[in-house]
Amino acid sequence: MEEEPPIYRLPHDTLHQIFSSLPLRQIVACRSLSKFFLRLLSTPSFLHLLPPLHLLALRLRHAPSPHAPPALPLFDPDQNAWLRFPLDFLPFHSPLPVASSHGLLYIWAQAQAHPNGTNAKTLLACNPLARTFRVLPHLGSAWSRHGSVLVDADRRVMVLTELAALYCHHLDPRWLKFSSNLPSKPRSPLLVNDAAFALCDVGSPWRSHWKLYSCRLATATASPPSWSRLYRQEWGDVFDVLKRPRLVRGHGNRILMVGGLKSSFALNAPCSTILVLRLDLDALEWDEAARMPPEMFRCFRESSKFKVFGGGDRVCFSAKRIGKLALWDRRAAANGAEWRWIDNLPGNGDGLYRGFVFEGRLNAVP
Repeated sequence: MEEEPPIYRLPHDTLHQIFSSLPLRQIVACRSLSKFFLRLLSTPSFLHLLPPLHLLALRLRHAPSPHAPPALPLFDPDQNAWLRFPLDFLPFHSPLPVASSHGLLYIWAQAQAHPNGTNAKTLLACNPLARTFRVLPHLGSAWSRHGSVLVDADRRVMVLTELAALYCHHLDPRWLKFSSNLPSKPRSPLLVNDAAFALCDVGSPWRSHWKLYSCRLATATASPPSWSRLYRQEWGDVFDVLKRPRLVRGHGNRILMVGGLKSSFALNAPCSTILVLRLDLDALEWDEAARMPPEMFRCFRESSKFKVFGGGDRVCFSAKRIGKLALWDRRAAANGAEWRWIDNLPGNGDGLYRGFVFEGRLNAVP
């Protein structure tokens, strides 16, 4: 009879302390060594010791190769390295990751073909590190084509369109439908705690005029939520100084608004840089978080539009024909790397990269 390895006889508390010093990616690899390590590194007492991975995930329109297994490309700003999390454990076709929160990844995926020839899309939540998933209540195919998926750490999910919204919570697995009652198509919507926020253009076809709208979800099960404009007179012309503003979730109870800083209020005025503003939702006060350095902004000056994604204290910027991402990383300011480039991106054809923050956690339960 084969003798068991000596490491198996060490106290589990000792092994937990040893393995907790490893990076999360190496712990995931160790879990696949044997049933012993899978059980050892899956106990709640051990998972509680692990800090989350803070990564930036890309939303690719298509897989890099039609024959390649589905995977999520991610960038680790701390290690300055690209990663790939396999999604081949999902029993669905063409998975398209669209959002993430608190260790869970939300994906539109194609189920088996319908008898009438259509391919229905399913929304599911999964943990790619633990390789577990849960299918959310069924949605019509139109929601996958036109809806923006918003999620938060409390496993609230909203699918928002210009005309209507669906909302559900993991404690009540039903979709609640209500009218969006917004003046125009919501731009860069997001969830922060128990509220949704979105920008709407209320201007004319010739001149944009952006406003911020919010919707409280705490009472969604009792009465249909309603959107209302969020404004304070002290804000002045904060929405008029930026060209094509977009929202990004900030750190804590804050949201970021990112856009090109107009050189004047004239129609079609050029931008002098890209500005990051920050709104404290408790005090309802704006302040400047960052502005792109001039030498970096030169690459964006000729672009008619750019994409913004991220969260917390990290925001990524992409534009056509640049071939790389610009990263604002407030955490790296002490090291002189608050603004830097991310190279070696997987291609998606047009150079406009979209994405979201992925906070990897082994103990996140779909």
